[in-house]
Amino acid sequence: MTATVSFTIDSPLGPRATTVAYERKGSGEPLLLLHGIGHHLQAWHPVTDILAAEHDVIAVDLPGFGASEPLPQGLPYSLDTVAPALGALCTALGVERPHVAGNSLGGLLALEMGRSNLVRSVTALSPAGFWTEGERRYAFAALLAMRAGAKALPLPAVHRLSRSAAGRTALTGTIYARPSRRSPEAVVAETLALRHSTGFEETLAAGGSVRFTDDVPGLPVTIAWGTRDRLLLRRQGIRAKHTVPGARLVRLPGCGHVPMSDDPALVARVVLDTARSAAVPVVA
Repeated sequence: MTATVSFTIDSPLGPRATTVAYERKGSGEPLLLLHGIGHHLQAWHPVTDILAAEHDVIAVDLPGFGASEPLPQGLPYSLDTVAPALGALCTALGVERPHVAGNSLGGLLALEMGRSNLVRSVTALSPAGFWTEGERRYAFAALLAMRAGAKALPLPAVHRLSRSAAGRTALTGTIYARPSRRSPEAVVAETLALRHSTGFEETLAAGGSVRFTDDVPGLPVTIAWGTRDRLLLRRQGIRAKHTVPGARLVRLPGCGHVPMSDDPALVARVVLDTARSAAVPVVA
């Protein structure tokens, strides 16, 4: 069940309060799950139960997405703001240095949290920030087209399309290699999440100049890429490996940009293997 937590973000404008929605289940070392732009925490549902068998799993709606409030007025949707905000969220939830797994935007945030020593291991699934300028423009154009479609379609049309495999492909084929595996209810919910993402445009604008160029030393890092990722092409994984040379680069056969639905067992195994390799003890 989704809950909310309110906490304070330190900023150049002074402390600002915000509220974030999250789901929490399982027990063990904490594991924070971060979705991509325009999505919501339910993107992780295909793997949550598997992960919760070993971890205290906390899946969050990023600020400005899903059921979470937008960032307080005046705060940019930048790495310098959102990554520390996620650290403050963890503190508010009584969690110290969790493992973190993120997809797309969430993968970029996971790497930034790792670079900032806020987490004990990082799994980044098709993380943003390793693109060329041409690849970035292509990805942003695709995202804007998805957003425009989600906003333009009447709700009855969304429901009608979600009931057929062809319709689910039309709605979500950009991000899934196997969109027909998504349930009609999930497709409707994520289409509406994309439509109502209050942080979408500001996040995209902030991402225009983002390149992840720093190493993430001292903790286990896995970078995984779907072989059928149509949004962030898999050759970006090679650049990511050069940037973070100690990272394990993993191929996800047959998976698209959001691989958790395409192959839940494989994605869960990648996340669990990364967390198991961390030698940091749990702090009581």
